[in-house]
Amino acid sequence: MHLAPPIISYLYTESKSIPMKRATFLLIAMALIAMTSCTQTSEQVQTVEIQTGTLQKDYFQLKIFSFESAEQEAMLDSHFKDALLPALHRSGIKNVGVFKPIDGRNERKDFMMALIPFQSLEQFEQLPALLKEDAEYQQSAQTYINAAHDNPPFARIESMILRSFSATPQLALPELTSPRSERVYEFRSYEAATEKLYDLKVEMFNEGESALFQDLKFNPVFFCEVLSSAHMPHLIYMITHADTSAQRLNWEAFGSHPEWERMKNLDRYQNTVSSITKYLLYPTEYSDY
Repeated sequence: MHLAPPIISYLYTESKSIPMKRATFLLIAMALIAMTSCTQTSEQVQTVEIQTGTLQKDYFQLKIFSFESAEQEAMLDSHFKDALLPALHRSGIKNVGVFKPIDGRNERKDFMMALIPFQSLEQFEQLPALLKEDAEYQQSAQTYINAAHDNPPFARIESMILRSFSATPQLALPELTSPRSERVYEFRSYEAATEKLYDLKVEMFNEGESALFQDLKFNPVFFCEVLSSAHMPHLIYMITHADTSAQRLNWEAFGSHPEWERMKNLDRYQNTVSSITKYLLYPTEYSDY
């Protein structure tokens, strides 16, 4: 609104050489334009930012903790619940997800997955120093930090850095009301044979595939490019379902949708995926979602 006075003042000055009716019309028109631009809703602004590619993209660190015993799993649960998530919340990092595989629905079962969102790579880089300076975290995490070499809290950690797609630049919390134990968080990783084919698959998501997931109420959490991992090039996304029945119905609707039939048959998008890795997960009780 602070821009309006100079514009109106300028028009008033110029109106000396313009017929009064025309000057008045211009003044009213400019005022309406200024008012319209200042009263846009946050959703309208975000839509414009997405369309123009100016909305800030989220970054994520995805950490997969492998364990070999129930004792290690318990140590990880305790660390996440009592030390790490509270420390992340104190540092301003919200919406941290911790997930476990659903029994009987995954080939791999001895792991836990942590998803940590960041507003920038700088925030990601600053986190280790913040945790070292957090006295409460250092006290709560002693068992994890000072674990002996022959009694570690995990077997290995796989870490990946992700960046949101331009069409879905920010993390979305799923709108699920079912019990956490019944929810299905579907983690999907797509690898490509070449970098060019990978870019085309990302384009396919940005140009309509991710929107279709949203339209069909898959409750997507994120769609991301993987910036660094041991399996490049690949992308990862996470969708959610109220329960296993909802998962089946959602995929049936997706597979038969005319827009998906159109996209998947385009010559441009053939052979863009060479390998798919899928995990069916549920959120822990202390997870933020």
